Amino acid sequence: MNFIVTGISKGVGLEITKVLISKGHTIFGISRNSSAELDELRKTYPENLKWRSYDLTDHRSIRDELFKSFIGLKTEIHGYVNNAALAYDDIITNLNNDPLEKMFKVNVYSPFNITKNVIRSMLLHQIKGSIVHLSSISVHTGYKGLSMYASTKGALEAFSKNTAREWGSLGIRSNTIVAGFMETEMSSTLSDKQRNRIFERTSLKKPTSLNSVAKTVAYLLEEDSISITGQNIHVDSGTI
Repeated sequence: MNFIVTGISKGVGLEITKVLISKGHTIFGISRNSSAELDELRKTYPENLKWRSYDLTDHRSIRDELFKSFIGLKTEIHGYVNNAALAYDDIITNLNNDPLEKMFKVNVYSPFNITKNVIRSMLLHQIKGSIVHLSSISVHTGYKGLSMYASTKGALEAFSKNTAREWGSLGIRSNTIVAGFMETEMSSTLSDKQRNRIFERTSLKKPTSLNSVAKTVAYLLEEDSISITGQNIHVDSGTI
């Protein structure tokens, strides 16, 4: 099957790509930059991994640049993983509109527009496909400095649930993975003390496994999960 995955150059996006490729799927990967690990993966799986550098702040050119030029309108799309995200962390009294708008373009506007074109492709090719958005535990439990970032992920959860209701009758599913704090570049700015305090709030007392998140994404994309839609699936080491 053919899947679109955003933010594939590192972290959980790269892990999702590895899991899906190991299952024989073809990935149309999108990220602003590449990485040594992604380059190596592309060399190993030249037929199964297609990559395009694209800045998701440009949400208005998505159809032309990604669906017409990169993927091709005749390509069947079986699923979309919205993983790419930009974090703007600060307390609300320090809000700055420029980074706020940039974050919303990457985290909300572009996923909305990609979803629009994915669903249109599924309708054209009569595909009963699956959409998976990566959300965050910060939507469901408060963390100082994450109110603005959490609001973008909360928007995705509402969007996903209503997408599932709109298109479920045609077999198109939409779910979100509510991921806990993982050891990624996005969380690397935290001090050891801050990270440990976060991990102590979980049942398992440790960070969420990237591989666990990736394998849950793969499950939601494939037919074994055909009756699951409109859900928030928590993969968070028991934070809630």
